Amino acid sequence: MKMTMHIDEDVLDRVMKITGAKTKRAAVELALNEMARRHKLKELFSAGLGLSPEELKNAFDPASDPTLAPEEPLQNVAEDKAPYGQPRST
Repeated sequence: MKMTMHIDEDVLDRVMKITGAKTKRAAVELALNEMARRHKLKELFSAGLGLSPEELKNAFDPASDPTLAPEEPLQNVAEDKAPYGQPRST
């Protein structure tokens, strides 16, 4: 859909730098998708996943947090990070 909008240029420039977006359009799409993703996560967290606090504690794998189990290396730590909003290259 094509539309005309007035967007603060400083904010748009900052979003382009943060995300690595090459175009203004891409920056706006990334920002909108990120807001939608965050809202969805907020909804999921608010629902509590249907688990009690004790069940949530037991469902968490301490080995997935390097601050809790630093002696056990994680497999995904060595992976290259993809630019924000971009798929990881294989």
